[in-house]
Amino acid sequence: MCGRFTLAASGEQLALHFNLDEAPVVEARYNIAPTQPVVIIRQEDGRRIAELARWGLIPSRSKDASAGARMINARAETVAEKPAFRAALRQRRCLIPADGFYEWQARAGGKQPYYALLTTGEPFAMAGLWERWQAPDGAWIQSCTIITTTANALIQPLHERMPVILAPEHYNLWLDPGLRDAGPLQALLIPYPAERMRVYPVGKAVNSVRNEGAALIAPVDVAANS
Repeated sequence: MCGRFTLAASGEQLALHFNLDEAPVVEARYNIAPTQPVVIIRQEDGRRIAELARWGLIPSRSKDASAGARMINARAETVAEKPAFRAALRQRRCLIPADGFYEWQARAGGKQPYYALLTTGEPFAMAGLWERWQAPDGAWIQSCTIITTTANALIQPLHERMPVILAPEHYNLWLDPGLRDAGPLQALLIPYPAERMRVYPVGKAVNSVRNEGAALIAPVDVAANS
């Protein structure tokens, strides 16, 4: 699964990497958690735009927003069939920028957090879906989910799932509003190559969503951190 990630890249870096007309206003975040606002990139009128969405997709027919807390991830294997996600897969796909994500490994002294990122350290895009839901008071909430797939050889010792990381050459296909056939889309929902990633242990301060800052991704010695 993917339950916590980081986005410390600047708006200018995001604009360059994702070919945005305008640099979004963002602040460095090192402990992004479910139900919090996250940056998504979607295509509208032939251009890519960056905006905020609540992490945890709220299906359009939900009675209340609490459904989103259970839908922070969508499984690649079933996303085309699940009623909560299938319409969004056809019509409302997005990129969710990140520069790393956390996973936890069960150990004798408790779960040990690890930080996973690309070997280049560059930002990347997780495959996402977005939805708009109207609350009983008439307010509209935009929400999103991250699609996950089986873990690659690097992540597998930590968790059996990982977010789908899209290669930049696949951004256009994923965002193409004219593509509604699940076949070509599902072909993209595969594990990212392990040799293009690295992972290392970090301190347990990341376990609390109240903690923030670059110190959360500093590497630690696992024995000393037990």
